[in-house]
Amino acid sequence: MLYNRELSWLSFNERVLQEARDEKVPLLQRLRFLGIYSNNQDEFVKVRVANLERCTQVKATQNKKLSGGYVPEALLEEIHRQSLRSQLLFEETYAAVLSGMEKHGIFVRNEKQLDEAQERFCRAYFADEVSPLLVPLMLRKSTPLPFLRDGRIYLAVQMSSARNVRYAIIEIPPHDTLPRFVVLPSADATVSIVFVDDIIRLCLDEIFFMFDYDRIAAYTFKFMRDAELTLDDDVWKSLIQKMEQGLAKRRHGRPVRLVYDKEIPADMLETLARKLGLHNRENLSPGGRYHLLRDLMYFPKVAPELENRNPPPLRHPDAPPFTGFFGAIRQKDILLNYPYHTFNHLIDFLREAAVDPRVDSICITLYRTARKSKVINALINAAKNGKQVIVCMELMARFDEERNIENSGRLRAAGVQVVHGEEGLKVHAKLILVTRRENGSVRSYAHIGTGNFNEDTAKVYSDFSLFTCRPEIAEEVGQMFDFLVNRNRHAGYRKLLVSPDFMRSGFYDLIEREIRNARNEKKAYIHAKFNSLTDEGIIRMLYRASAAGVEIRLIVRGACCLKPGVPGLSENIRAISIVDKYLEHARLAIFCNGGNEKAYIGSADWMKRNLDRRVEVAAPVLDEDIRRTLKRFFDIQWNDTDKARDLSLFRENVYIGDEENIPENERRRSQTELYDFWASGE
Repeated sequence: MLYNRELSWLSFNERVLQEARDEKVPLLQRLRFLGIYSNNQDEFVKVRVANLERCTQVKATQNKKLSGGYVPEALLEEIHRQSLRSQLLFEETYAAVLSGMEKHGIFVRNEKQLDEAQERFCRAYFADEVSPLLVPLMLRKSTPLPFLRDGRIYLAVQMSSARNVRYAIIEIPPHDTLPRFVVLPSADATVSIVFVDDIIRLCLDEIFFMFDYDRIAAYTFKFMRDAELTLDDDVWKSLIQKMEQGLAKRRHGRPVRLVYDKEIPADMLETLARKLGLHNRENLSPGGRYHLLRDLMYFPKVAPELENRNPPPLRHPDAPPFTGFFGAIRQKDILLNYPYHTFNHLIDFLREAAVDPRVDSICITLYRTARKSKVINALINAAKNGKQVIVCMELMARFDEERNIENSGRLRAAGVQVVHGEEGLKVHAKLILVTRRENGSVRSYAHIGTGNFNEDTAKVYSDFSLFTCRPEIAEEVGQMFDFLVNRNRHAGYRKLLVSPDFMRSGFYDLIEREIRNARNEKKAYIHAKFNSLTDEGIIRMLYRASAAGVEIRLIVRGACCLKPGVPGLSENIRAISIVDKYLEHARLAIFCNGGNEKAYIGSADWMKRNLDRRVEVAAPVLDEDIRRTLKRFFDIQWNDTDKARDLSLFRENVYIGDEENIPENERRRSQTELYDFWASGE
């Protein structure tokens, strides 16, 4: 008895949309939540919807039963219905946010709402900044569509006269090439902003001056391609060669969705859809005047008072500035919780290792890194200082493949040994191992984390980093790197839970122990926090635990296929989801264990791919103080009333505070409370 994974994920994205609709959220932050929602929805279409469509085209999978009892075709229809409904809510919310901004003197203008000075500015801006980047393409019904790139915005231009109609396409430069939003000069205290789309619309006559027409108009559209990455099976090619060829193929992948301005003329829409090979109505999605609204995440910061006011990240009390991080770890294990703690601690750890004459080697796994990565720079510096540096770079990190290929080249050029995972077995673990000569022997320092080594996302993703030099942990992290570098599989791990070989059975054993204890009338509980809970085997185990009387509390940010609170099935399971200004990304599992509590943090969600098809690591927290801290962390989040939703009411996303009628002055917001908790040094 499971919820469908895709519909559950859509429910999660609706929680993101809820934040955009929440009038208690700062106004410009609501706008940025709309951008996050839009980005999430686009990736969902390119990955999950595209995969379902492939299932409908292969006879062997057409009637395959998916979670929730759906077959692919029926599920696609349901996704289409729900996506259209959410799109209407999105447009309604966007209009409401713009209206609210106007009350604060912030106006988003279009090309017809500019005063004389603003129009002069826009035309000059077009000539200097925009025009050199544009390559208009003429569109003819009898010729193939020119190559169009996925993830871009286009203007479909119609030039009409009494004699004929011409069509053209203009690609709007991406945000990292040309800002999507331009702040206009203003004669008063108001702020006016225009989409670059509308600057182009204003200047259509300057682009197409050589044509005769009575009327010219432009309509926005975007389309998405299947994001599946297929690799050549030629054994003589290197993985990087296969990746580069696979990425080139993906850029020309099958279109799966066309989103268009609903005002577009019918014949132009028909021509675009036909040339893209999109014939089903489910592949066509009417929208508003603007698309690719993920760019709202980068809306100009013109009013700090209308943004989130995030307090500065904290230093860990056991790692004061200008002291050695290795010495602090030798004193006791250190747990960091980003973004409450500064990510600079991890950068400092790598920088110290890079220059410390007693450090011999640094091993690290990399999945996603920042654009201008300080982590990469520290590793290059270490290699230049004569350290042995080994980087396990995962090339198959979806949508970050090109950056990882580029970083692999940079690292190799600096003398770093770069290794890649096996095909079909992503390396998703977040590990570092540093070896250091101390007192005539070698001591190893290990890091096990829940999030990427990415200083950009660490500002908004909530994650754990555990640093330890305990031999029983560090030795097994060393075994992991031995496997990743030399492909030496080890018979087992006494402390770490490692996938794909041992993590599933390890979690099963931990859950089974709670079941036995509950049946023996001992105290038994499981408190777990994950991004997604979709694995059927884990869910069945949790249902068994509930039936045995184990008290189970789950915090699941995203997709959750488990049905909590069902009499006779899961009445002892309660599940909530927290969506707030920071993305909840930490993975934590706490087991009562007969009173000798066990806590694990790690890189894996409770999903089949993480447990069976990836290299993942979860580590036990052996420091008693940190275990108590993690219990307190979980309790703070569990008691959130302001941003927690009840997952027992599928797709209703009812706030706990509203459901339980908690007065406003008694509500609790866990992300605010957690900062105060860490700042207090308890």
